[in-house]
This record gives sequence, structure tokens and C-alpha cells, in this order.
Amino acid sequence: MSTERRDGTRDVEHYRISPRRVSFDWDTTPLHWIPDEPTATHVINVLHLLLPAGERWFVKVFKEALPLVQDPVLLKDVKGFMGQEATHSVQHAYVLDHLAQQRLDTAPYTRHVDFLFEKLLGEAPPFGAPIPAQEWLRFRLSLIAAIEQFTAVLGNWVLHAGGLDRAGSDAIMLDLLRWHGAEEVEHRAVAFDMYQHCGGTGLPRYARRVEGMAVVAPVLLWLWAWGASYLIRHDPQLAGRARYSLREHNRAVRRGLLPTWKELGSAIPRYLRRSYHPSQEGSLRKAVDYLATSPAARAAAGAVGRAALG
Repeated sequence: MSTERRDGTRDVEHYRISPRRVSFDWDTTPLHWIPDEPTATHVINVLHLLLPAGERWFVKVFKEALPLVQDPVLLKDVKGFMGQEATHSVQHAYVLDHLAQQRLDTAPYTRHVDFLFEKLLGEAPPFGAPIPAQEWLRFRLSLIAAIEQFTAVLGNWVLHAGGLDRAGSDAIMLDLLRWHGAEEVEHRAVAFDMYQHCGGTGLPRYARRVEGMAVVAPVLLWLWAWGASYLIRHDPQLAGRARYSLREHNRAVRRGLLPTWKELGSAIPRYLRRSYHPSQEGSLRKAVDYLATSPAARAAAGAVGRAALG
């Protein structure tokens, strides 16, 4: 993907962002897909609770902003981003269906997530708040850029998370997470570039970027803790015997099953630097290398090739 220099110009080389129409077979994936690690399993499973509604919302907000995009290169990036996010939303929703089949009903939690994205952050400001339409759009673009900072960090982490392999994690779930993580690294700068392009100029644009992160960081932490607690509390195999435990979480971090607090927390001050650009996050080469070997991505590429041959 193209990157932005500090003088605001773009690199000549451009990496094309394209959606991959992957699919996954969940029939053999156990509820605790990291063996004997319900806490680590469910902390990661919070992704499936948040992403179907969240990534649908990304696409809706970007559709609203498309008429503002004057840069043809950015426009192609944005359309590729939208295609990838739409696919992510669908595939994570299928995991929720799989959890329901295993008697873990997530609907009481995801109803709140749907309300957040569809009502509180919908096309019109909530409760009739007198916010100009352009400012409301810019605010929501700043939120997406901040969220994508964390998804890029998580995507880079899961691509390097050897602890998940050593723990014997389910291969299908690992492929889903790493395919998704690789695509997050692929498009890590698009939401930021979109905000910079549509978010005005000068100090107000930077201040709104700070505001977006100030909202996103605590809300994401709250949603994640609540989601992990919900999943563990309603896990039919635990039968109410367990609760979310920070001690168990930190033990999983030490085993390399979850990212460290430092990895997540340090993403915030990086993002707040005036000179920051997300092309600094992760390794595009690592992401591309994984996508070349991902079973789901390879199968999707093969299906496209066969369709092209007629």
C-alpha cells in the first residue's frame, strides 16, 4: 500500500488492497479452541462479538465519506478496505453461529454492540444532538482511524504469536485470526489516510484525531473486559464455575497466548505523535507471506482463478 511521507506526499510504489472471499469450516473447532485455556480463548473470542457490527459500521461510514475523496489512489485503497472489512464482518458472524451451536448464546451481548454502532454512532447524531453533519462524519472517521490503530497492532501480534501454535490451538481458528490479522496489516494506513484527507486541516484535524483515540481506548477496554466476562460466565462447559480473572489473563500473556499490556498501551502514544503514520505498524512483508500460505486465502484465490478460466 502507498505510504505517506512527513511532507504529505505519497510514495511512488503502491500496494493494491483487495478482498479475499474466504470461507472456513467450523464443524470440528472446539469451544475452547486453545486447549485448557478458557480465559485466553474467550478474551480473543471478544473479537467475534465486536467485529460483525463494527466492521459493517466502518463500511457504512466510509460510504458516506466517499464523495469527499478527491485522491484517486486513496479512493482505490478505500474501496479495497471496504471490501476486506465486509468480508471480515461476515466471517466473524459465522463464528457467532458456531458458538450458538455449542450452546454459548452471544445475542444478549451483541445487542448492545449493535445499538452502539447502529444507533449511537449512526448516520445522524444521537438524541438529536445539534452537531453539523460534516463534523459528525469527521468525528466518526476519527474513531475508525483510532480503532484501526489497535487492529493493526493485534494483526501484527497474531502473525507472530508462536505461543498459540505451541499451545495446540485449533488450526481453523488460527487461520481465521491470521488471515484477518494479515489483512489488517495490509490496510493499516487506509483509515488514517481517509481521516487525514476528509478531516479538515491544521490543529482542528489533529485535535479531532486525539479526541478519537481518547474515546476509543477506554471504550474498547470496557467492551473487551465486559465481553470476556460475559463469555466465561455463560460458557456451558464451565457451568458458572469461573469468572474473568486478571490473574489468569496475565498468565496467558506470559505463555504468549495474548498480547502484552505494553504492546497494546504503547500503541496510543505512537498514534498521538504529530508525525505519526500507520505504515510504521507491523510488517507488510510478513502479512503478504502469511496470505500466500493461508489455507483459506489460497482456497479463495484458487476459486477466483477457476472462475476466470470459465
